Amino acid sequence: MAIETMIKEKMPLTLGDIVEIADKNNLRFVDVVLNEAEIQTGKNREEILEEVLKEFEHNLQAVEVGLTTGSSLLLGTTGSELNNMEGFRLFKDEFVDKALVYTIAAQVGNHGIGLNPCAGTGDSCPYTGFIKAMFESGYEKSRVAEVAAIILKVGSMFRVGKTTTGCNMEGFGAGSAAIAAATVELLGGSAKDTERAMVIAISPTIGVPCTPRVMVPALCATHIGGAILNGTMSAGLAVKTSIEVNVPIDVMLAMATEIHPISAKALVPVVVEFMQPFFKTKEPVEKLIDEKIKAEEKAHIEQTLVKAKKIAKKLAEGARPITNTLGEAVVGGSSQAVGSPTNTGRIAHFLAKGKIKKVKIELYPELFARRGINVPGVLMGAVYGASTADGKMYKEVMELVEKEGIAVEIVKDDEYQVQRITIETDQGTYMVDALNRGGGRLVLRNATPSKQEAIDIANKLGIVLVE
Repeated sequence: MAIETMIKEKMPLTLGDIVEIADKNNLRFVDVVLNEAEIQTGKNREEILEEVLKEFEHNLQAVEVGLTTGSSLLLGTTGSELNNMEGFRLFKDEFVDKALVYTIAAQVGNHGIGLNPCAGTGDSCPYTGFIKAMFESGYEKSRVAEVAAIILKVGSMFRVGKTTTGCNMEGFGAGSAAIAAATVELLGGSAKDTERAMVIAISPTIGVPCTPRVMVPALCATHIGGAILNGTMSAGLAVKTSIEVNVPIDVMLAMATEIHPISAKALVPVVVEFMQPFFKTKEPVEKLIDEKIKAEEKAHIEQTLVKAKKIAKKLAEGARPITNTLGEAVVGGSSQAVGSPTNTGRIAHFLAKGKIKKVKIELYPELFARRGINVPGVLMGAVYGASTADGKMYKEVMELVEKEGIAVEIVKDDEYQVQRITIETDQGTYMVDALNRGGGRLVLRNATPSKQEAIDIANKLGIVLVE
């Protein structure tokens, strides 16, 4: 089947569609992007590439402003300061260093002459910084245009998905995914590599709120600069290693899109509460605000600062000395998903008496979804009393439990963070009801036949119990 026919049958193409068509036909990701654009516009490839670069003309001017005369309310003259330094400025990789400097300069320029936005002006910063770095590194114009086409295609999806405030679908999120795809192309990776890189680049950006970087000095620099670093690392992993990525890009992007409005409603208000004392504003604007409102804001700010100090002090009070900070090693990849449930199982093991006949594991939805890594840990703790560091037992426990004929029941519980382990033996039933915490820690809510005995067991085993 002709490429054009395959594209027309699936148009409009998702990122996953592009990967699929490119992979089937041994094409580059960008080839399918450009073929679709030819069909959409009726223009030839050369015309499309010319117009793609024209999309960046204003934003490249903004970079020049940021590198020279620009001054930003939030970043000051950081762009020109970096530009005037000798040698490497931020990173000892010539291309990445340039991309970072030009990205920050784009944001400074954005606050002076504005940027043509994609999902927002935030992701236009790493897009433009990357393109500027390519030009300054001697890439041919046609090659820069191809990479620009990739960036714009990825950005176009985020542009639709961004419906409210949130760097998860703009500067950091969209920027990371687009830079990952662009870098795979420069590294000579395949369409499948592009997919893998975008998936792992998007993951750490999901749920990242936007508001702190909008009004607080400096914070936006690490969001937009982070897109360059996160995207670059993701591309390197995808192209240079065999790291398994089993999530399709369309699934990851869909999840990010759905979480985006939830983040705006649930996370942003908290961010605003704590960051508002540090919002930058302008005196001519403040003169227009009623004094009563400003007094109310000042009182609220003072209350927030007191609240923050109390929270910080509580963290300090719960911290152990640096000579004894790290907990016991945890196999399975997560001290929260594996370590804490395993330790709940260990407490139940030493609480129980007699020969074990059955283990019932009740987990809240997130832990239940991660049962592939935590159930072996729970069973090695509950049946054998093994510690979270026992890698050999972790690998063998499923087979051992089956050989011994011990029944196992795994239940999804709707209660948030619950991890409840019940052991049935020939002498009775023993239960530990706990809540999940990171670092292998847990909240011990109840235990039968004795909560105090369970607490004593935890202390003897060195398992950290928290409030």
